[in-house]
Amino acid sequence: MTPETLFVYFGLCVLLAISPGPDNIFVLLQSALHGYRTGFLIVLGLCTGLLFHTFIVTVGIAGLIAASNTAFTILKLLGAAYLLYLAWGALKAGPVGAVSSTEDPPGAPALSGRQFYRRGILMSMSNPKVSLFFLAFLPQFTNPAIGSVKFQLILLSLIFILSAFLVFCSIVIFSGYFGQLLKRSARAQIVLNRFTALVFAGLALRLAFSTK
Repeated sequence: MTPETLFVYFGLCVLLAISPGPDNIFVLLQSALHGYRTGFLIVLGLCTGLLFHTFIVTVGIAGLIAASNTAFTILKLLGAAYLLYLAWGALKAGPVGAVSSTEDPPGAPALSGRQFYRRGILMSMSNPKVSLFFLAFLPQFTNPAIGSVKFQLILLSLIFILSAFLVFCSIVIFSGYFGQLLKRSARAQIVLNRFTALVFAGLALRLAFSTK
């Protein structure tokens, strides 16, 4: 692949990563609520999940998902169920780290860094449309005449993950600053938690009723 092709591909990946979607919203809201460290852990989790999609595309499993309505339906329902689980968690969560309180109030989330990282992985892995996107998008930039298509798919996937990582980290930096302001108001945190629950529930319904 020529440098020009890779440059154009990277630019398209950045544009796709910037486009509003479940992952962007997830990073934005969680970073705003819990700060930079949590945001970066979630980003690492999401990018780790993208490695899963890279694997199943390169070994051809994504083709089975694309061809089988049953497999696609099962995966998307699992993804929707996980989004509803996140919605419920946000709905019952209380404010954290408010300046007006010396202790976290009852009901405040106490997730570890590992749990936030795992949440990012599950968020990515539970969306079958990512695999279908990889399956439809990546082959357009491969060329069997220049070498192994599988190797090219892996390279293109890693470039996509890099672009997503850079975009998501930018979102973390912005929302982390916003989150510092939020921590000064318990009421603002409660409103954002309710909004987060509504967004996750909406994304769950959208995924559950989505088609290929």
